[in-house]
Amino acid sequence: MRTIQRVAVLGAGTMGARIAAHFANAGVSSYLLDIVIPNQPNRNAAALKGMESTIKGRPGGFFVESGAALITPGNFDDDLPKVAECDWIIEAVTENLEVKRTLWKKVEALRKPDSIVSTNTSGIPLRQISEGFSPAFRRDFLGTHFFNPPRYLHLLEVIPGSDTDPAVTITPRDVSARASSLARTHRTSSPTVSAASSARPSARSPSRTSTRSKKSTQSPDR
Repeated sequence: MRTIQRVAVLGAGTMGARIAAHFANAGVSSYLLDIVIPNQPNRNAAALKGMESTIKGRPGGFFVESGAALITPGNFDDDLPKVAECDWIIEAVTENLEVKRTLWKKVEALRKPDSIVSTNTSGIPLRQISEGFSPAFRRDFLGTHFFNPPRYLHLLEVIPGSDTDPAVTITPRDVSARASSLARTHRTSSPTVSAASSARPSARSPSRTSTRSKKSTQSPDR
């Protein structure tokens, strides 16, 4: 299993920001990156907005607000080279194939060898995202579909592609299990949702289900 000391979350929308918070709850620091908003003086405004909504939202994404200190906001233009410091890079940008592929091409040139690279896509086939990428990238690439809100829905679909090294799938499952264990320890008066009551078949493949086991079976067309 690979050691995860720092992650990068690409995309600071509702899902991306809460994924970063989920890692913070497990004690893992992250970079949370998003676009530079035109005519916005603060170039990190998009990432900061995502963090703010995660802190103020109900239910909140953090066990305690001080957990936000583990997240460093940034933007794709200035801070993407920081992915070279990360052990796991998670993409959670808009569900647009070309947007994802363009971003991943940049990441491929910057990431360190053997870093895990995964997409949170809920509908785009992995093979379409990774087509034409290097064998090394495809070996480390997989789908990791978090369910919103990650703090309360202790579910993670781990979706290997046709070229994914099976050993790569172990780390996401282990880290997710650790975060879920801590979440159960830090329960507050906010309502929680049990995995048993929220498990449901994935719409992307009739052969894939989402359970507390954290592993999904790869469908042939992926």
